Amino acid sequence: MKNFLKRHWPFASLILFAVLLLFDRVTKNWASAALQDGPLVLIDGVFELHYLENTGAAWGTFQGMQWLFYILTVVFIVLALCEIVHLSRKSRYLPLVYTLIVILSGAVGNFIDRITQQFVVDFIYFKLINFPIFNVADCCITVSMALLVILILFYYNNEDLDYIIPGQKTE
Repeated sequence: MKNFLKRHWPFASLILFAVLLLFDRVTKNWASAALQDGPLVLIDGVFELHYLENTGAAWGTFQGMQWLFYILTVVFIVLALCEIVHLSRKSRYLPLVYTLIVILSGAVGNFIDRITQQFVVDFIYFKLINFPIFNVADCCITVSMALLVILILFYYNNEDLDYIIPGQKTE
């Protein structure tokens, strides 16, 4: 499997991106259809599914600033794609490439909502800790951002970081 991911990274990346994006789209469409009349309680007092139209960003910040999200998402997509192409030249950076693919799938998933509906569909709610309602795309972004931090802090060394961020000199 590891050799397949190294040798066929463009194909594997495309499949990963498509599967995550499809899962996000399917779950949001389901939530839009099934949760309009009220929440679905999966574990009473702990975990519920609620339909929410979020016109902001994480935790409802920047409500109604769609133009900002359009610009930031397009810029991020372009930068991420450039970095993916750059990093894919060396197999050492494939964990970072796949991490960027997961972040990209989440960004594109939420971007599709913003473009088509002017809001993002959120529906996953941990009632026990009153955590903000989120979606699959948000999970992709959050988990891969945590993985990105781990990779940069513990997997890559200073020379790697010089390659990852061209023109940057680390000490």
